[in-house]
Amino acid sequence: MALAGENRVTIGQAERREMDAWVEGVHQGVVADVSPSQVWGEAMLDELLDRSEGSPLLLVLDGVTDPHNLGACLRTADAAGALAVIVPKDKSATLTPAVRKVACGAAEVIPLVAVTNLARTLEKLQQRGLWVVGTAGEAEVELYQQDLTGPTIIIMGAEGKGMRRLTREHCDYLVRLPMAGSVSSLNVSVATGVCLFEALRQRSVKAAGKKA
Repeated sequence: MALAGENRVTIGQAERREMDAWVEGVHQGVVADVSPSQVWGEAMLDELLDRSEGSPLLLVLDGVTDPHNLGACLRTADAAGALAVIVPKDKSATLTPAVRKVACGAAEVIPLVAVTNLARTLEKLQQRGLWVVGTAGEAEVELYQQDLTGPTIIIMGAEGKGMRRLTREHCDYLVRLPMAGSVSSLNVSVATGVCLFEALRQRSVKAAGKKA
């Protein structure tokens, strides 16, 4: 309440039936009227990279269609310091009320960039010096063996199908997450968190070493 007041956000009270009419689904008694978040085009990537300091980190979701997974990935990507989340315009979830709810505010701060041709976008980003690291269960190299401290794009494929063929062909490296139990894979949003925070860990260690 105090934070809302400091930022000149008007707070009011309403009957539950009014809130039910304003929003779909479960609102838990709290509703905010905000400007809609925007899905950005490919040009936003150049702008973000031009403004970026240090080694940029980008997340690509190739064929992730579940809105809850997209929302969770947006939240994780923002927490790990990623510049943006990139998705193909086709066969991908986009910003919806469900995505925003799961993202817990991240959908309003981290750019979601939808591109027409993902393979072409990866080529352009590679030309700008970014390394493309794709995830695949059959990869020989484990995630923790891969250097993620440089300008990096991490690609997560759809659950079950993985990355599409053209996306895979544009990867500079393929890595896998080591699995110690009986299950063979993780939910894509969980796997995304593992990958992004390994990148953050490596970058933090490198930065600490430079200061020492």
